Amino acid sequence: MSQKTKEKVANAAVHLFYLKGFHGTSVRDIASSAKVNVSMISYYFKNKQGLLEHLIIDYYETYLQELEHTQAEFDTTDNPKDQMNQLIDVIIHYKYEHHQFTSFIQRELSKDNVLVRELLVTYLAKEKFILEEVFLRLFTSSSRSTIEKEMLFFQLYGLLHIPFNMSYEWKNVVGMNRSTDVYIDTYKRSIKQWLETLMVSEKDT
Repeated sequence: MSQKTKEKVANAAVHLFYLKGFHGTSVRDIASSAKVNVSMISYYFKNKQGLLEHLIIDYYETYLQELEHTQAEFDTTDNPKDQMNQLIDVIIHYKYEHHQFTSFIQRELSKDNVLVRELLVTYLAKEKFILEEVFLRLFTSSSRSTIEKEMLFFQLYGLLHIPFNMSYEWKNVVGMNRSTDVYIDTYKRSIKQWLETLMVSEKDT
């Protein structure tokens, strides 16, 4: 299977998983959409689960490399606010550029899909570690309790994922604005403003 054919299969699988879910999509559906023989998919990916594993590894390895690269651009003594803002940009852009697979993953996790969760456990832990390390440096001199910081981080984590948990609502908003770029830029700015509000309130206490 050539690289181009693999990409066709991957793109077809992502689109069908997004539309029909993992269990609602068959290998035959994917082969038909990609215009390849079923046996070719079986030979290179073994089965549908093997194809899903390939997609998840490719998605998250690239994603985490981008986060780590952004993290490496800053020294630990640098302004954590600038680092967090850069991470927000990278995360939202990456998830938007791969919005169908992102939405599929978020939807399957919300169903507590054991297969997906088992495949993602290491990747999700690493994503959380990178984000939380920078987030907590925003409040190193904080009088907030540990629980409160954890709750605030949980809110940030939710803000970074919610557009892809609510793909139908997201489409409606983008449709009204008639510009996905405007929506993405506005959404990133709203998250940064929320963080700025937290930091201002921190100084006032």
